Amino acid sequence: MTMLLFRLFITFFKIGAFTLGGGYAMLPIIQDEVVDKKGWLTDEEFLDAIAVAQSSPGAIAVNTSIYIGYKINGIKGAIFSTLGTVIPSFTIIIIVVTFLYQYRDNAVVDRAFKGIRPAVVALILSSVYKLAKSANLKGKKIIISLGALFMIMIFNISPVWIILASILIGMKVEL
Repeated sequence: MTMLLFRLFITFFKIGAFTLGGGYAMLPIIQDEVVDKKGWLTDEEFLDAIAVAQSSPGAIAVNTSIYIGYKINGIKGAIFSTLGTVIPSFTIIIIVVTFLYQYRDNAVVDRAFKGIRPAVVALILSSVYKLAKSANLKGKKIIISLGALFMIMIFNISPVWIILASILIGMKVEL
């Protein structure tokens, strides 16, 4: 195994092992690692990775790791990045199911899981803030973003349609 593949695996393994809250909570940590610390991608390339990952079926963190791994080292990079991202979650879920399921009705365990929820919300909001900041939202981009948010929240329009409409708008209007 080459050193780069090992570094991809270890980078995504650490992210997968030490991030609570799922995909969106992982995005700022992935960005910090692959853009700021390792310089594997630029901010713009990372935004492209998120756009592709969000538009594809599956978990956004896994999709992002696949994209980044592929960009760095082709198919092998995608495989090692994906394994690094998935193995910690898989292991933790097996442990939780095996050992904690028997305590699901325990008040202390219930309160502990409820206590994690606000931290997860904060991680997701942090991710949204970092993404908005690095997307350089000004002028027409803010209008499109707020319009998309409004359409999803008020009219319950599928994000798939919002993404397709945004693509068309981006092709027609200089942003």
